[in-house]
Amino acid sequence: MAKKVVATLRDGSKDGRAYTKVIKMIRSPKTGAYIFDEKMVPNEAVQDFFKK
Repeated sequence: MAKKVVATLRDGSKDGRAYTKVIKMIRSPKTGAYIFDEKMVPNEAVQDFFKK
């Protein structure tokens, strides 16, 4: 019989907490409509994302 391999998800969950989903609303200069810029960035780069 073959051995059953069980993946542990606990180790990967720590990496997921290091990222934050950020959403920035940008107004298009061409049409005047709003565009939403969504990204997954590391927690340290959140302030840099909003400064741009």
